[in-house]
Amino acid sequence: MGLVYNDYLSCSKIYACKACKTHLSDHDSILSRTFRGQLGKAFLFADVVNTVSGAALHRQMTTGKHLVRDISCRQCGVAVGWKYDRAFEAAEKYKEGKYVLEAALLCLVT
Repeated sequence: MGLVYNDYLSCSKIYACKACKTHLSDHDSILSRTFRGQLGKAFLFADVVNTVSGAALHRQMTTGKHLVRDISCRQCGVAVGWKYDRAFEAAEKYKEGKYVLEAALLCLVT
């Protein structure tokens, strides 16, 4: 396995891993601020970088059954949220391929 390089974002507001400050996503990628995670407030993002995905799991959530993958910071390994692989409810299909990052595990860097 070769070296893994982190992606660095260049925008005015960057969300990063709170533990190690590795860039995860930019402010313009936020699709919704109304999500809830295990630690409270969470954001739905269109794109993230510098993460590692876990195995796909069926998870019953407040909005129905979903196939999700937990995602962790590639640099330090801290779990920062999850990715929606599949939504089984028609009204939840917009989440497929999107990412949820928990606000308590993020910090803003400029």
